[in-house]
Amino acid sequence: MARMNGAALPAEQAQALPFAENPAFARLRLIFYAWLPIVTLIAAWEIFSRSGLVTQYALPSFSSCILRIIDEAASGDLTINLGLTLYRTFAGFVIATALGVIIGIGIARHPLTKWFFDPIVSVAFPMPKIAFLPIIVLWLGFFDASKISMVAFSTIFPIITTTMLAVQGVKKELIWSAESLGTPRRRMLWDVILPASLPQVMTGLQVALPIALIVTIITEMTMSGYGLGGAMQRSAQFANSRGVFAGIIETTIIGYLMIKSMSMLRRRLLAWHQEALDPTTA
Repeated sequence: MARMNGAALPAEQAQALPFAENPAFARLRLIFYAWLPIVTLIAAWEIFSRSGLVTQYALPSFSSCILRIIDEAASGDLTINLGLTLYRTFAGFVIATALGVIIGIGIARHPLTKWFFDPIVSVAFPMPKIAFLPIIVLWLGFFDASKISMVAFSTIFPIITTTMLAVQGVKKELIWSAESLGTPRRRMLWDVILPASLPQVMTGLQVALPIALIVTIITEMTMSGYGLGGAMQRSAQFANSRGVFAGIIETTIIGYLMIKSMSMLRRRLLAWHQEALDPTTA
């Protein structure tokens, strides 16, 4: 079944439509327009780097960077570096998610928790978290524990803030309706408050995940060792600009896939929610 103007069309009728009005063509056209800026940027990069206006050291061509990525994949270096970067990113992100959601709910629901954590979050949120990296290195060394801790520390604050605001923003009428229907107070959090606040909580997670990747790359570049950031730092030390730009491309692709994956997870988890029924959010 195909769709046209919101109505379902049988496959035979869809095929009989003029090519310009065919839903499949419209879908391809949307994809083309969505990717046109990226393709244009890549083409401009390739043309400019080969124009002779800059050296290959200053700006290696996009195609040579892709060849570098292929070489890294063939040698196995890309698998090792990518695996370590993703492990550190998701380990820190999961820790931050678990603690951030619990603390955010506590601040919104319990006065004692709010009294303790609210000033800490207010002071620490705007601070540059990378300033704590030397302290974490002194405590935990240069291994994965320090990198994962840095990721968790950097990403927990947006999760706490969005969770707190989401729980506080649940409409009182919704809670009163649940109470009038006999929902026990001990079930109110799981049955009413968390489902109602889930869209905003997911927004906080979507903001925190790219931050986790950024912090992972920065800590790997700072501490050296394996990982995408460490590989970029070693390439810079040996004046290998192709390696640096290849790392930038790899990080960009991974970040894009992460964002898309979180969007897909959001749509799946919120399939029951009103935003899933709104075509403008699709």
